[in-house]
Amino acid sequence: MTRTRVIAALVMAPTAIAAILLLPTPWLAALAALIMLAGLWEWLKLAEIDDSLPRTVLVGLNLLLMVLLVWASRSDEGFSPVLFQLATLAGAIGWGAALLWLWRPGFSAGHRPWTRAFKLAAGTLATVPAWAALCLIHSDNFAGLSGGGDPGAHRWLLTALALVWAADSGAYFAGRTWGRRKLAPTISPNKTLEGALGGLVAGLAVALAFGSFAGAGLAQLPALALVAAATVLASILGDLIESLLKRQAGVKDSGDLIPGHGGVLDRIDGVLAALPVFAIGKDIFGF
Repeated sequence: MTRTRVIAALVMAPTAIAAILLLPTPWLAALAALIMLAGLWEWLKLAEIDDSLPRTVLVGLNLLLMVLLVWASRSDEGFSPVLFQLATLAGAIGWGAALLWLWRPGFSAGHRPWTRAFKLAAGTLATVPAWAALCLIHSDNFAGLSGGGDPGAHRWLLTALALVWAADSGAYFAGRTWGRRKLAPTISPNKTLEGALGGLVAGLAVALAFGSFAGAGLAQLPALALVAAATVLASILGDLIESLLKRQAGVKDSGDLIPGHGGVLDRIDGVLAALPVFAIGKDIFGF
């Protein structure tokens, strides 16, 4: 399993990096929308929307919401980031509220209609703001959108995603090697405090290295480290929420599309929570 996981990562990582650095923001936004909506498709299945037609309609409505965000952000002067910023902020607040969900996981258990509706709303609140945050970071609040994008902004998106990938891998290997104390035994028994600490260390190291590549000065590194730490913690929260959904649905993976990694949602659960936090932190500290 570890070998398959590594091989799949070696295929996916260069493709993702090339897309982030080389594609203009509109093209990357379209590609990211497809990936995130594929993750939402799996989220809806975990929420017990088993029939393909209702799931297709719900995914289509989320795609429509993304399109409306773009349409409403256009003006004679270009693009305005305000609606994307509001969506990103709503996502970050939603993930903060998700701590209450983890505190009382039984809230969403069972097969009651209102628990299903709650999970559907949570899926939208996880997906659309993360996509909005990705667009903001990659285009530097749309400043470089008309000219094909700002290479420096592209590098900041790579930094945000790379630190989440590093945190995930660091947590996996640190947990397997040193993991003893359970992080959330009733939700995800395999996750440990030692793994979370390993993920935090790996995420911080990669954030500082890639942040320097993106153009962060020495004076900005402490702020970057703070934002990176919050981003890693958010990614862990996203991972735990997906684990809770899978446990309540009685499945091990959200899908089987990616060898050794499960489904699309299994790969982007941490990213969905991390991107809004990173985007807000980047905007606050101005790096």
